[in-house]
Amino acid sequence: MTNPEIDIPSLMDAHSISPLLQEYFERCIDFHTYPAPGLLIGVFMVDYALELVGADRGEKLYAVCETHKCAPDPLQVILHCTYGNHRLRVIPMGRFAMTLNRPSSEHSTEGIRVFVDPGKIEKFPLIKAWFSNDPSFNQRLQAVPLIDEIFKAGRDILSAERVRVKVTPKQKWKSGKCRVCGEMVPQDLLEKDVCIGCGPNVYYERVGTVH
Repeated sequence: MTNPEIDIPSLMDAHSISPLLQEYFERCIDFHTYPAPGLLIGVFMVDYALELVGADRGEKLYAVCETHKCAPDPLQVILHCTYGNHRLRVIPMGRFAMTLNRPSSEHSTEGIRVFVDPGKIEKFPLIKAWFSNDPSFNQRLQAVPLIDEIFKAGRDILSAERVRVKVTPKQKWKSGKCRVCGEMVPQDLLEKDVCIGCGPNVYYERVGTVH
């Protein structure tokens, strides 16, 4: 589950991480395959946002994540907000932040946005060096001290704000056939009867068939 050189349970115990949070960390590390610093911070972010939203464990929530790096995984593991069930939106803004909100039939709804506060990481030199991509930071040599500092900091590097989130209502759609590949796609993704996979988003070259 983890790098054998990093004793995550001992580090969590040293900082009195609660049993519930320890469960979150274990599940998220297993899913992510290693204890990435961004993943660990993301677990603290989800836990903090859940508390501020006032949601019960297992309650249906929607999430927006402002980075594709690490932070989406705790949202998927802890809240079951996934891209596939349409409860997770990843908008790659480059900000280490996420927003949670309850379902709503309105055009917008209240939510909680949690983010890594640049002012607060000043008190944690290793987190600051890693977060700012400082060339002096050595991931190989400083991985354990960094993780230890993340567990020590917990929520102390985070800030939160109340926001209003735009809600996109479900829309009916019709299916159409691409005249190039012959596959069925939503009609609004066809341009001149060609799907975006055969147009601007093509990512492969067909070299043969498999039966």
